[in-house]
Amino acid sequence: MRRWRDGGGTLTVVRGAAEGPGVEVPVRIAASYRARTRGLLGRDGVDGALLLTPCGGVHTFRMRFAIDVAYLDRKFRVLAVRTMRPGRLGLPRPRARHVVESAAGTMDAWGLRPGTRIRVRVDAPEPSRPTGPPDGPSEQVT
Repeated sequence: MRRWRDGGGTLTVVRGAAEGPGVEVPVRIAASYRARTRGLLGRDGVDGALLLTPCGGVHTFRMRFAIDVAYLDRKFRVLAVRTMRPGRLGLPRPRARHVVESAAGTMDAWGLRPGTRIRVRVDAPEPSRPTGPPDGPSEQVT
């Protein structure tokens, strides 16, 4: 089982060979409790999508805009897609392990429907800076 971390990436809607290449969308990943709780609250819109993991249900209380919600199973297959207006409580999906949120109407344009599979590619984390002393000789003041 994969350990998800907060960050960014690319969500790809996998299509059949006859339908052409998949659609790629920028995605923010909310895996920590704090990031999942915050979600899209307080924002006026969303560029791309937000992946909440683990997650089985969502609400739109205190939201400013309508959203599309896709419930995914553990293999990233879409179980259901719903459009939710602000101030609504979505029914939890028993088999859902992940939820993708985006602005209302965008998932239909992406071709996201029940049974569709998606892939998530995580951006490489930025290399951390060393916190120890600088390389080379050091001077001491006495």
